[in-house]
Amino acid sequence: MKKIFFTILGCLIAVGVAAQTPAAMLDKCVAAINAGGGVTANYRISSSQGESHGTIAMQGNKFRVTSPEAKCWYDGKTQWAWSPATGEVNISTPTADELQMTNPIAAVQHFKADFKMKVAKAKTAITYVIKLTPKKKDNIKTLWLYFDTNTSLLRTALFEMTDKSTYRVRITGYKHKTLPASTFTFDKSMVPAGTPVVDLR
Repeated sequence: MKKIFFTILGCLIAVGVAAQTPAAMLDKCVAAINAGGGVTANYRISSSQGESHGTIAMQGNKFRVTSPEAKCWYDGKTQWAWSPATGEVNISTPTADELQMTNPIAAVQHFKADFKMKVAKAKTAITYVIKLTPKKKDNIKTLWLYFDTNTSLLRTALFEMTDKSTYRVRITGYKHKTLPASTFTFDKSMVPAGTPVVDLR
């Protein structure tokens, strides 16, 4: 579930559907992330295990995720992660492999390096679909990305897993704006009072 959640972060930015190839579209995604200002959006993940929802804020290689299940801040170097399961905030300096799971730009590069991509047939004229399949054995069997051709925004991602389970991620409420640096650093007011902070660096 964590892998699915963080993988999708890499495609939560406006993408121009005029791109001729899926890889070009992902390059536009990275360019949009780095093109001054930031973006916020809402997401909802649905599966046989239930539903979860939250918000994400991104700017450059920084991000913040807020949901009932987890909260995570990354300022480009340091990561703070909280979950009710541990009841604590863990501070770390993510490795390149760990960033592949949490950093939006790294996730996009992961798509390009580790997945085969092709444009798939859409059921409607207002939808642009990319099909991704892993080059090596993976828990993900197929990933489908659905873009709205009117707005050039990713609206839905469907994960089909090798165990036949599915996860559907819907993204709504995109807002583009410049975000202060404090957005991406730990805010103790967003976790229960008295939560211990453990420095794992």
